[in-house]
Order: sequence, then structure tokens, then C-alpha cells
Amino acid sequence: MKLGIVGLPNVGKSTLFNSLTKAGAESANYPFCTIDPNVGIVTVPDFRLGLLADMYNSRKVTPAVIEFVDIAGLVKGASKGEGLGNQFLANIREVDAIVHVVRCFEDSNIIHVDGSIDPLRDIETINLELIFSDLEILERRIAKTSKGAINDKSLAHEVEILKNIQAHLENGELAITYSAADEDEAEFIRSLNLLTAKPVIYAANVTEDDLADDGASNEGVCAVKKYAAEQGSEVFVICAQIEQEISELDDDEKKMFLEDLGLEESGLDKLIKASYRLLGLISYLTAGETETRAWTIKKGTKAPQAAGKIHSDFERGFIRAEVVNYQALLDAGSYAAAKEKGIVGLEGKDYVVKDGDVILFRFNV
Repeated sequence: MKLGIVGLPNVGKSTLFNSLTKAGAESANYPFCTIDPNVGIVTVPDFRLGLLADMYNSRKVTPAVIEFVDIAGLVKGASKGEGLGNQFLANIREVDAIVHVVRCFEDSNIIHVDGSIDPLRDIETINLELIFSDLEILERRIAKTSKGAINDKSLAHEVEILKNIQAHLENGELAITYSAADEDEAEFIRSLNLLTAKPVIYAANVTEDDLADDGASNEGVCAVKKYAAEQGSEVFVICAQIEQEISELDDDEKKMFLEDLGLEESGLDKLIKASYRLLGLISYLTAGETETRAWTIKKGTKAPQAAGKIHSDFERGFIRAEVVNYQALLDAGSYAAAKEKGIVGLEGKDYVVKDGDVILFRFNV
């Protein structure tokens, strides 16, 4: 999974990236500090892996990972080259979802590019730049496709779709709210990699004081939550500065620190849960002496396609899947005991994989 972090300058975007990835992206109190997109890999915490690894005496444990891409702070006119320009928008065309950091705190020591705190205005500024960038892509695609559409009905249909989306964006709407006529049209739209077609997770950045009640008393946070609900987006409340402090601690210290703040989970935990919900993702597990590993797939994925995440040969030569729920496996004490109890299912090509399934694939190529 790949997430792109965007936001205006000085909203806490690079501070959040630093804390999430410990990659040390430069963070300073002036715009355009992040000159190149910073990329960091974060492992997805999963307590199930450790428990299974202990059972199997696994030599290696491999969790699922998320790749974060930190983009330079955008400003009005970024799509036309203002600030550091449109080059950075290209860096997030390949991400699965966008994490939009929104500043919901006052601090006279940290300048705001627009001179005041207004989360919804900031969201609109970023959205407009994403729309303008997408319109550029559409204009070029329409010009190119129109040349061959005169004698090709399928290309003519593509041009029609492109112009419909173009009109939708010109009306100030995001591509994600455009209703495709059918699955073929939806697939074509996905292939365009439009920025405004990507799911969004809003990170409402607050002070430490607003963390305890999850920003309920912060007007800016409430406005962002309302807006996100209307858009079908996810939102989570975070204090980027606190997250940076947490990132320097070991696991035991981190737990104590969170407890002292009255928090049950870190911002990274919130973000991971939000991204899995938004993208409809789950994890299945494989376990053995060599390795215990988590594999991230879409909800609704059938066994052969899940096997293909490991290797294409597994999908091509799929015979069956031996499946047991991780908790049932732990309760049984061993895989052999689970088989004796009859709780290991033999599943075929139509089996829909569930979160927490421990799977052994049988294949032949």
C-alpha cells in the first residue's frame, strides 16, 4: 500500500512524515522545505504475527508494509507552477490514497501561508490544485484520443467519457464523486490515475490539549469531520509534534507515554486502521519455520488471487487452500492438532479469504 501525504506548507505535514517513518525529512518553519518527495516504509503492527512465529519457531517475521510519499507543501497556483509547482503532484499519481494533513491549531510562532487558520479553506485550496492538475491531464488525453476517434467508435466513446469527467471537474467537483455508467467505464477512469479520484484520509493536526477528547471541542476538527463524512472520506485526529516525540521511544516507553496522555493508540495506528477501512483491505497470514508473514489483499479476494500475491505460479497452478483462523490455530496449539480437530478447511477456487486466515496453498505448475 502506498500513501501520499499532502497539505499546505507549515501544517505539520513533514513533522508527521518524520514521526511515521523516522526517515528524517527536513522539517522547518518555512514553505517548500521538502524539496524532493521523501519516501519512507512503515511496517504494519500485527500482534498475530508474533504469536504465530512463536508457535512455529519461525526464523523470520515479515509484516505488511505501507509506503509513505511526502510531497512538498502545495500553495495556490501549484498546478500552474507556483511555489515548487506541478512536478510534485506527479509524484502522487501512483499512490493508493492521499493523506491530507489539515492544520487545526493556532500558534503565533508558526506562520500560515494564508495568514489565518481555516481548515475548510485549506482543504479547498488543495482540492482546487488537484482538480487543475487533473484537468491538464484530461485536456492532453482528449487532444490525443480525438485524433483517432473519427474512425474508431471505441476511441470516440473514450473521448465522450473524458469530456464528461472534464465537465464534472470544471464544476468544482472531484473525480471520485463522478458516477460511472458501468464497470468498464469505471475501470477506464481508474486507468487515468486522476488525483481527485483517489480516496482521501484527512489528518486533523491539533495541539496536545485537543487530543484527549479526539478534537471534539475543536471547531476546526468538527468542520473537517463533517466535511469528510459528506465526502465518504476517513478522518483521524493527530498531534504531529506528539507523534514525533513518540517515535523516539521504544515500545514500552511508548505505551507508558500514551497512557499518560490518556490515549489508547498512536497516530500511526489510527492512520493504518483508517487506510485499511478506506481501501477495503485485510491481511491473511502464512506461517512456517522459515517465515511467518502478513499479506495485504482487498476484501472479497478469492483464494487463487490471494495466492497470486505470493507468486504468480501459486495463482496459475492453484489446487486448493488449507485454511484455519489464526485464533483457532493458537487455541489448538499446533497445525497438526488443528487438523486433528477438523478445524482446517480445504477450500477451492471460490473461497473468499477472510482477515486473520492462516493459509497453506497447494499448487502445481
